[in-house]
Amino acid sequence: MQPTFGIEEEFVLLDPVTLTAVDRGPEAIAALHDAGAGVVDREFFPSQVEFASPVLSSADEAWDEVRGFRRRLAMWAEEEGVIAAGTGTPFRVRKHFGVSSTDRYTRIARDIAGITPDHQINGLHVHVAIPDAEFGVRASNALRAWLPTLLALASNSPFWQGDDTGFDSWRAIHGRRWTTHGIPPVFRDAAEQQRTLDALWGIGASSDHGTINWNVRLSVHYPTIEIRVFDSQLDGRSSVALALITRALVVAAADQPSASSDIDITDAALWHAARYGVGSTLVHPFTGTLIPAAEALRVLDEHIRPHLAEASAHRLVDDLLSRVARDGSGAARQRRAYAGGQAELSDLYRGELDDGAPWR
Repeated sequence: MQPTFGIEEEFVLLDPVTLTAVDRGPEAIAALHDAGAGVVDREFFPSQVEFASPVLSSADEAWDEVRGFRRRLAMWAEEEGVIAAGTGTPFRVRKHFGVSSTDRYTRIARDIAGITPDHQINGLHVHVAIPDAEFGVRASNALRAWLPTLLALASNSPFWQGDDTGFDSWRAIHGRRWTTHGIPPVFRDAAEQQRTLDALWGIGASSDHGTINWNVRLSVHYPTIEIRVFDSQLDGRSSVALALITRALVVAAADQPSASSDIDITDAALWHAARYGVGSTLVHPFTGTLIPAAEALRVLDEHIRPHLAEASAHRLVDDLLSRVARDGSGAARQRRAYAGGQAELSDLYRGELDDGAPWR
């Protein structure tokens, strides 16, 4: 039986003319918080909105929840004259801003000091149910080598302050400046992981579990493992497909050894994936050698395919991989739109947020 899972998506609200982040998040949350079964909440900046799905059991259920919220958000944004965008970084941010008014966010802003202005980033987080912490650590170890490929597949943040950064995931580069970031350590067992977490409290900006910024971590609120490597996605189909790929990788960890090579270059591989996305090469998860990105995606596909189970899951993953092979990642799609002018990028954000293209 497939484990349950959950999807968290972060969106940024933008001025439709300048594509600058605007502080309309509290209004969106007030309008949408009681619509549907998921939870709509604030994020670090008042220009952001987060949607957390209910516990999900199937691909069809995930699609209905994700598409349903995106449709409601798109309708609200159109009525209010703003753009709600699924992108890892906003196209442009203001020089003067404030964080969301909670004690926790105020403390974090104080702790990270000059990093605060650049933390205007948006991610897709996937929770997968696990039987216990020991299995969670095993799954975390197994996922490490796949994180660069997953980041490349989900790369969707090429712009910052109106310029092309040259990176497909500028969000991933922002995240590297936190006290903890990127690839989590290898842990022998759950006890060692807990000792590490205990030792981190108070060091740098590690003030609570939520400030542990590894791309994979065990949740303290739910019996889940949380994968946080993904940029926010332009369209809901991609978000759901990435969640299903993640679930399959966690399932695979139950009966397969961790993907690893004799050397550990995963952190450098993650930087490489952030720079080039699926447009060049990626590090092979088993051999540690550079291979064409298309070959890395084929290796991922072969690894997860036996663990997708549902016909709908197969179709959604096939849809994502074929679209990426044809069109590139979200970063490539943003760049092509922007080549036609800022208005075309605005249209891309609007159109992809409520993408009703059939896949079933």
